[in-house]
Amino acid sequence: MRYPDTHKETVRAKIVEVAARALRSEGLAGVSIPAIMKKAGLTHGGFYNHFEDRDALVAEAVRHAADDTALADETRDLEGVVETYLSTGHLAHPELGCVLGALGTEAVRQEGATRRSFAETARGFLGRIDGKRGAAKRKAPSDESLVVASQMIGALILARLVDDPALADRILSASRRAIARSPR
Repeated sequence: MRYPDTHKETVRAKIVEVAARALRSEGLAGVSIPAIMKKAGLTHGGFYNHFEDRDALVAEAVRHAADDTALADETRDLEGVVETYLSTGHLAHPELGCVLGALGTEAVRQEGATRRSFAETARGFLGRIDGKRGAAKRKAPSDESLVVASQMIGALILARLVDDPALADRILSASRRAIARSPR
């Protein structure tokens, strides 16, 4: 049976999507190639038809996850992005949210393509925040954008760490208010 010309790209995209969710949910070390392929409904042996190695898949999954968040939505303003980013829904579902908030603390220990994809994603996050704040396109984000981005990611990570829903909600709420008061 001959597959359509787009079959290989479709299968690769499915693997990347599954990996992006699984990695955000279970962590960088928590998911193996066989587990990802099984979740994608594919065999482990087929992995190497699509990727050179695990690092190549993780790097692509990180980039995919970065493009699959509220911040990437060009129609949303900064206030809308912050409301979604610092929400209990985002807090409860790292597998659907920001890859930096889900895996950023693990990323600094990575090497190669994975580390580079996280660095690109972090710079992209900063640039998107700068753009949402209405800044003209520039080489480096403003200090105010750096503060907003740091507040968003830091608050999300801290809220996930405290293991107390009431305190987590306060962290998110306090951060939303602080960002709303920040200079535009």
